[in-house]
Amino acid sequence: MVAEDAKPALRIVNADATPEEVAAIVAVFAALQTEAAPAPRRTPEWSAPHRTVRRTLPHGPGGWRSSALPR
Repeated sequence: MVAEDAKPALRIVNADATPEEVAAIVAVFAALQTEAAPAPRRTPEWSAPHRTVRRTLPHGPGGWRSSALPR
């Protein structure tokens, strides 16, 4: 509900203000408004940094055979 005696947010005092001056002050006030922070972007799993690190290959006797086994 809007009260009937609510004061306007912006009032022009100088009657000689040009439309460009009014537009400039409105642009300044609009730029000063705070905006909600954007939601954080999730990193897709396929490009996650931990996927670029290779695990060490098994070494020792039978290492080549165990390299194909799941961990």
